[in-house]
Amino acid sequence: MALGFFSLALFLYLSLDPDSGYSTSASAAAASGKEGVEITYGSAIKLMHEKTKFRLHSHDVPYGSGSGQQSVTGFPGVVDSNSYWIVKPVPGTTAKQGDAVKGGDTIRLQHMKTKKWLHSHLHASPISGNLEVSCFGDDSNSDTGDHWKLIIEGSGKTWKQDQKVRLQHIDTSGYLHSHDKKYQRIAGGQQEVCGIREKKADNIWLAAEGVYLPLNESSK
Repeated sequence: MALGFFSLALFLYLSLDPDSGYSTSASAAAASGKEGVEITYGSAIKLMHEKTKFRLHSHDVPYGSGSGQQSVTGFPGVVDSNSYWIVKPVPGTTAKQGDAVKGGDTIRLQHMKTKKWLHSHLHASPISGNLEVSCFGDDSNSDTGDHWKLIIEGSGKTWKQDQKVRLQHIDTSGYLHSHDKKYQRIAGGQQEVCGIREKKADNIWLAAEGVYLPLNESSK
């Protein structure tokens, strides 16, 4: 069966990532490097923490405390296939693949490699004791702990690449947060990602590298 546009574009893009498991000399044309391109549902992106430049990251390693769910960290390098997240709507909405993601939308972020959802709850995070952020569930198992409200900084109405945003967890009201507190073991050199209920400079993220699906004509 022929690959669809998204599958082909994603294959071409990840083939440039030595850690992705692919090897080909395909062109980087499938990956968008254009500033200001709109983020659409179905796009696979990396989220960069503005202050430290670390990428939101997960891997098949559980927390040794708290929930024991799959850990989420900030990763210092750009080239790592465990830092891709697919932007998905929440169940029950009319949003579809290729639609623009708007400020105020409630979204989900699915970790591309493990298929689990970016999640939070009232467990304490390992280093700072804030709200733990984990990965949980799968394609057929998602709940409101996976729901995040997109808050655009400034006057923009739709989410664009390199635009400052916050992600606020619906259930706990905690903002997706990171800081320079780093793990010493297991994920040594990676920094803690957690939730915190106060608006701070460390709550700001930007969509960076990724495969951005073209905008549906009906969304323009």
